Amino acid sequence: MTTVMPLAVMTYVALAAYCARKVVEALELKQQDQILEESARSQSLVNQKESLYVERLRLENQVLEILTLYEIMKEITQSLSEKEAFEIFKNKLGDHVNFTECLLVHPLCDEINDYKSSTGCFSFVLQGKTGTLGYLVVKGMPREHHEKFMILGHQFALALRRIKFYHEIERIAITDSLTELYTRRYAVERFQEELKRSQARGMKLSFLMVDVDHFKTLNDRYGHLMGDQILREAGKLIRENTREIDIAGRFGGEEFCVVLPDTDRPGARFAAERIRHAVEAGVIKAYDAEVKITVSLGVATYPEDGTRLEELTDKADWALYRAKREGRNRICVFGVYD
Repeated sequence: MTTVMPLAVMTYVALAAYCARKVVEALELKQQDQILEESARSQSLVNQKESLYVERLRLENQVLEILTLYEIMKEITQSLSEKEAFEIFKNKLGDHVNFTECLLVHPLCDEINDYKSSTGCFSFVLQGKTGTLGYLVVKGMPREHHEKFMILGHQFALALRRIKFYHEIERIAITDSLTELYTRRYAVERFQEELKRSQARGMKLSFLMVDVDHFKTLNDRYGHLMGDQILREAGKLIRENTREIDIAGRFGGEEFCVVLPDTDRPGARFAAERIRHAVEAGVIKAYDAEVKITVSLGVATYPEDGTRLEELTDKADWALYRAKREGRNRICVFGVYD
């Protein structure tokens, strides 16, 4: 009895120790698993933090690019001059892109193919709704800046479209649709500006009134289509036989006007004769009909004939009436009787 009990106790103790060891091992394994889970969770949090940091940097850069684009567009849109807008764009571009030279090239420029084939140039097409507006050509720009430049180039293309659209609307607003001369309102506004400039600088200025002879008879005989063609052709001949600084407009109906800056009486008479002779020498064609026309012209000059716009307009009109009364196809200068 006494020998059996110690063996049983030893067996029990050994079994208890074995069970305890297994429990401890299980606990250790569980703790190790928990530590690994916590480590993985911690690493995940670190990765998330790094990802959020990278995303924050990306968003900050994106915001910076948007603000940059906004600032560039804000400054460019303050200008309605294509040249001035390009200078603003080029200056702003230098703050964000490295380059040695930046050019705005006309879409019909023959040199664009040379730029495109050159290894040191990067060209960007400025695309409009109806075609190519031009090209941006950059020299000495690193390849890594190409994408940023293209983003800025797209913004400049939008600004350029806006400028061209504005000028087209302005052109339509001040241009007579039939003759393509200035409208009466715009011609009178420019007349007033030139008169003020002449007064300030002590310069001469002349004003012509031009009227198509027998227009009503021609219109009744050949119809309104021929009448429109007569006015269209008369406007073209007036435009072709005046200087770039002169202001030619349709005054109303078959009447036209021309403002001649820095022009005295002899110079105005010479300009009037050039117009009269060009119209007399021309032949107007519409469908199967051919018509020859003439014009009569009246001339008034500042300051001899008046110092106000209304005076010069009235006196040129009086001179025109005298040219009509004396036989048409002639020039009469106010106050001068040949």
